[in-house]
Amino acid sequence: MDRLSAARGLALAMAAILAACVAAATLRSAAWPVNLLWTALMLLPLVAPLPGLWRGRRRTYAWATLCVAPYVIYGITEVIANPAVRGTAGIILFASLGWFIALVLYLRLSRPTAGDPQATGD
Repeated sequence: MDRLSAARGLALAMAAILAACVAAATLRSAAWPVNLLWTALMLLPLVAPLPGLWRGRRRTYAWATLCVAPYVIYGITEVIANPAVRGTAGIILFASLGWFIALVLYLRLSRPTAGDPQATGD
């Protein structure tokens, strides 16, 4: 397995860990009918880039770094304000940081070379 495939696998694995942590935290945070809607809304920024991440599209990896921000904000807010999910929120913070690092790692490894005629393409 080359380094690029390993970075792509790491990014997808970190997205799965983050999704599991967010689902666990949001399903415990509200009553039954509301928590399903809240969980679906919280997972939207994570699910949106998945097709492009799976295909290894460099442009998707670039804009997926912006999808990390809601999870960092949610994690910080829950760590400070909600003692019931403080542990899960800490894991969300570390998982979102890990996902961001994995996305940037893929972008660094797939960076086109200066003399490449297809340097602007995906």
